[in-house]
Amino acid sequence: MSTFLLAMATFLAVLVAANFVRVILGPTLFDRLLGVGAIGTNAVLLLAVIGFLYGRPDGFLDLAITYAILNFVGVVAIAKFLDAKRAVNEEAGPATPALEDAE
Repeated sequence: MSTFLLAMATFLAVLVAANFVRVILGPTLFDRLLGVGAIGTNAVLLLAVIGFLYGRPDGFLDLAITYAILNFVGVVAIAKFLDAKRAVNEEAGPATPALEDAE
C-alpha cells in the first residue's frame, strides 16, 4: 500500500510540474488561470495522499480541505477581476480615435 501511495504522490507531483509549465507558457491569461486552478487541485490531492502515506490523514485532510476552499475562492476572485477589467476595456473603446472621425 505504501508503494502505491508513493507512486501516486510522485505522479501528482509530475502533474503539478506539467501544470506549472502551462501557467508559464499559457497563450492566454485564462489558460494560465486554469493552470493555477489545476495546480491547486493537484496540491489538494497530494496533501491527502501524503496524509495517508504518513498514517495521519486527519490532520492532512483538514489542511487539504482548507487549501481547496482558499484555491476556489482565489481562482473565482481572479476570474471576476479579469472579467470586470475586460468589460471596462470594452466600454472604453479604442484608445485613440481614428483621424477620419475627427473631421
